[in-house]
Amino acid sequence: MHMTLKTTPTPSQVWLMAVRVPTLPAAVVPVLVGTATALADGMLRPLAFLAALVAALLIQIGTNLANDYFDYQKGADTSERLGPTRVTQSGLLAPAVVRRAMLGCFALAALCGLYLIYVGGWPILLVGIFAIASGILYTGGPFPLGYNGLGDIFTFIFFGVVAVVFTDYLHSDALRPVALLASLPVALLVTAIIVVNNLRDAPTDRKAGKRTLAVIFGERFARMEYALLVLGAYIILPVVWFWGGGSPFSLLPWLTMPLALKLLDLVGRQRGRALNAGLRGTAKLHMIFGALLALGLLL
Repeated sequence: MHMTLKTTPTPSQVWLMAVRVPTLPAAVVPVLVGTATALADGMLRPLAFLAALVAALLIQIGTNLANDYFDYQKGADTSERLGPTRVTQSGLLAPAVVRRAMLGCFALAALCGLYLIYVGGWPILLVGIFAIASGILYTGGPFPLGYNGLGDIFTFIFFGVVAVVFTDYLHSDALRPVALLASLPVALLVTAIIVVNNLRDAPTDRKAGKRTLAVIFGERFARMEYALLVLGAYIILPVVWFWGGGSPFSLLPWLTMPLALKLLDLVGRQRGRALNAGLRGTAKLHMIFGALLALGLLL
C-alpha cells in the first residue's frame, strides 16, 4: 500500500503500511487452494481451515515486519528506496516497536499452530517451525536467505508448495499428489511477486550488498525468470487437470491471461519506480488466479 507522506499518516495508516496489506493475499491463496483440493474429495475440517488461515496471515505479517526491521538494520532500506514507504527506515515506527510486533505475530502464529499440531501431528510442528524460521531468516540472522540468492527458492517452497500441500494434509491426513500438483502454479506466481520486487530494488540492493538473483545474474535474467514463472503457472494447469484427477474447470485461471500478458509487457520494459505497478499487479494476479484455481478444483 503506497502512501505519499505529504501529510503525517495516522497510527492506523502507519500500521497498515507496516503490515503491507497488498501482500496478504499471498498467505490466503495457498490455504484456499489446499482446502479446495481436500474439499473436492469430500474432506473438510472447518476449524483447521480457520486456524491455518489465521496462522498463514500472521506468518506473512511477521515476515513483512521482519523484512522492514532487518533491511533497515542491514542498510538495505535507504532514502533512495523506490518501493512503498518502509516504516522503520522512514522513522514512522521505532525499530524496537517493529521488532516487538514481529515477535508478537510469530508468537500468535505459534499459538494457532498448537491446535494445528493437535489436528495434524508432528509433521505440522516441523512445518510451523520451518515457516516461522524462514520468515525471520529471509532477511535476519548471520546468513539471511534474501541476501544470498536463496529468497526465490525458499518463497517457492514455503509460501507455495508447503503451504498448499500441508493445508490439504490438515484435512486429509495424507500427503497427496493432487495437492502437490495444485501447489505448483501457486508457488510459481508467489515467487514472481518476489522477482518483481528484487528487479525494482536491484540498484539499491547492489549498493547495500544484498545479493538477490537480480543482483547476482543481472536484471535481464530477472525479467526472464519472471516470464518463466508467470507463463509456467498457465502451462502447468493441464497437468493439474489430467494427473490431478480434476475437471476442465481446473483451467479456469486461464481467464486471467490478459492480465498476465499485460504484466509481462510491463515488467519486461519498465524499471525503477514504474515496477511498483508490476508488483501490485502480480500480487493481484496471484490472488485472482488462486481463487479461480480453488473454484475450478471444487467444480
